[in-house]
Amino acid sequence: MTQSTATLLLVEDNEVNRDMLVRRLQRAGYQILTAGDGETALDLMRQASPQVVLMDMNLPVKDGWTASREAQLDPQLRGIPIIALTAHAMEEDRARALEAGCCDYATKPVDFPGLLTKIATHLDANR
Repeated sequence: MTQSTATLLLVEDNEVNRDMLVRRLQRAGYQILTAGDGETALDLMRQASPQVVLMDMNLPVKDGWTASREAQLDPQLRGIPIIALTAHAMEEDRARALEAGCCDYATKPVDFPGLLTKIATHLDANR
């Protein structure tokens, strides 16, 4: 799968962060779906089967920790890699994200080249 055909789901409730990341990810060749909360994210994951999900962990309605855990319990969603995006940079936050079912972790402010590398790694792993 080339990155130009890969669909990513960006789950981010902050409109400024979401718009900036959408523009940068589109420029990098990805198709982007967006959700502003964990509940909508799970619905979109079921409907659109994105190749990778970028999940903010502090979300309204249903937070990213809960949505990631629920995705791992759903046979239809379990195989979709979720990369946690969070301002929490402590090692225990990383461990908590991985325990919730995220396969990777990126801190905010986002290191964009590093994020692109993580996305590419998980796309390659799921080919």
